[in-house]
Amino acid sequence: MIAAAPIATPAVDLWAIAPIIALVATGVGLVLIRALLRRNPAVTAVCFSVAVVGLLVAAGLLARQWHRVRDDGPIVSLADMVRVDPFAVFLGIVVVAATLAGLLLSYAYLRREELEAPEYFALLLLSAAGMLMMTTANDLVVVFVALEVLSIPLYVLVAFDRRRLRSQEAGLKYFVLGAFSSAVFLYGIALVYGATGTTSLSGIATFLAGNTLFEQTTLLVGLGLLLVGLGFKVAAVPFHMWTPDVYQGAPTPVTAFMAAATKAAAFAAILRIVLTAFPQYRDDWRPILWVLAALSMLVGAIAALAQNDVKRTLAYSSIAHAGYILMGVYAATSRGREAALLYLLVYAFMAIGAFAIVMIAAPGSDDAKHSYDDYRGLAVRRPVLGGLLIFFVLAQAGVPLTSGFVGKLELFGSVAQAGETSDYVLLVIGVLSAVIAFAFYLRIAWTLVTAPDDDTAVAEAYSTRPRRVDGWTGIVLAGAAALTLVVGVLPGTFIHFARDAVFF
Repeated sequence: MIAAAPIATPAVDLWAIAPIIALVATGVGLVLIRALLRRNPAVTAVCFSVAVVGLLVAAGLLARQWHRVRDDGPIVSLADMVRVDPFAVFLGIVVVAATLAGLLLSYAYLRREELEAPEYFALLLLSAAGMLMMTTANDLVVVFVALEVLSIPLYVLVAFDRRRLRSQEAGLKYFVLGAFSSAVFLYGIALVYGATGTTSLSGIATFLAGNTLFEQTTLLVGLGLLLVGLGFKVAAVPFHMWTPDVYQGAPTPVTAFMAAATKAAAFAAILRIVLTAFPQYRDDWRPILWVLAALSMLVGAIAALAQNDVKRTLAYSSIAHAGYILMGVYAATSRGREAALLYLLVYAFMAIGAFAIVMIAAPGSDDAKHSYDDYRGLAVRRPVLGGLLIFFVLAQAGVPLTSGFVGKLELFGSVAQAGETSDYVLLVIGVLSAVIAFAFYLRIAWTLVTAPDDDTAVAEAYSTRPRRVDGWTGIVLAGAAALTLVVGVLPGTFIHFARDAVFF
């Protein structure tokens, strides 16, 4: 007779995954509501209300987590596969705030387009749950699972508007390249596991600190593939090819959500992987990040100059901003990490504000077409909308008294502080990129204040299709503008917030 042996199971601290549970439960609940109220004309409004409540619950749980990890230290769960620390909570707050903004914009968008699609909100929340999972992941397998959970709903959301060919095309491109990047990332996990015998980020660091690898090729190739896979998600050059078409073709609220929340989640994974698992190999991964940052800043800014579509311009702009954030990761210092976190916060709201106006301001029926001519004279005809868009694009350019200026100043300062020749070269490239970017941001601003001719089709479009600012959209615009201004004028609180979130 074989004696029964006890099975050791990992301890589960539900507080560590409570916000994720809240979003997943709400998402599943929305699917059930959709099934039960299929014939009810108010089903979309009901699902929207439930989704907002679910996000507010997740936000409250994150606030509770922040106080707990500040007082008692990190929350470890599932055999250290999940680690909740100030870093995870900070980026979780960014993700939830961006998701709430995307949800409000989406409801306004669906009502305007007369789309009854309550499942849209479930997909948005499930994607956000994957992003929260990624911010807390302390194991490469958990990172991969989170990557898939956040990506699969996004593939559907990008192609959600089946009436428009560009949306279908964008969804297909994002799916194909996203699947490829996931496969590359998974192959990287396999190589790292083969070299170290573990997928735990802390375990990898412990193994590398206590052992000398005589053959490092497998490990370094694996690390490179991990960075390639995540490079697709942050839209870093040369893994950016999907970004302009997907950002242009996707429904604009989805574009705003991707620009803000997806970047935050993917950079959370990059920071944890290189700084938790591979601190001893900083001389190997820093040159890779240097190249990615330099190419992203230059290619993003230069390509944006050649665009004749506002949405594509903002897409290339997001590539350049990914390069700026990579500067902070490359610095590999406490100030660099602080600057990267701060910039992820401020860029999220600058991008959401700009895309919110793009959603409501462009005339015409095709959400994927946003020619500069369509925006000509917007600040003259609709001063508030035009003025806000000018404010958001100038903030992204880094004009003083805006959050973009504070964020860039912190990033550039973190690189200059390192003091090596390569750091100064990257700093020069960053400044050059910012100067180039100022040109296309100024072009957008100039277009907005230049009145169109009365006999043009543009003038006719504005006179026949005025768009009312939805109340939910107004809330998003007010919040994004307020945060962009407050961080620019009174940055101290937010800098300290980001500093407290640096976890090593």
